[in-house]
Amino acid sequence: MIRAAAILAFALALGTGAGAQSDVDVTSGQGAVMRALDKVNGHTVDTTMLSGGGQAILGLEVELADCRYPTNNPTGDAYAFLTIRSQGSSDILFQGWMMASSPALNALDHSRYDLWVLNCTTS
Repeated sequence: MIRAAAILAFALALGTGAGAQSDVDVTSGQGAVMRALDKVNGHTVDTTMLSGGGQAILGLEVELADCRYPTNNPTGDAYAFLTIRSQGSSDILFQGWMMASSPALNALDHSRYDLWVLNCTTS
């Protein structure tokens, strides 16, 4: 219930709610910077992806559909729509919006890997 309310509030903040008026203007970036963690050995990887693209990160296949940020604060929060699968599998592990400022709000639930958005790329 709390998660559903948080996702609804997030959608309203993006201005995607039905009939909702948002006082935060957002702009789509060209891509996103993400960080992945292998929880078994502590290895981290930072990577930059272009919107509409995908790439292998550690043992995950990550697709970035869009990355949005507040228009008046490009270095502020980032909101990325991701689809994540295990390498070699078609089963979706995660699909949805992930927020840079609150990665646990809508997070990848994986026993070995963790992935979160750091920011959007603007150029």
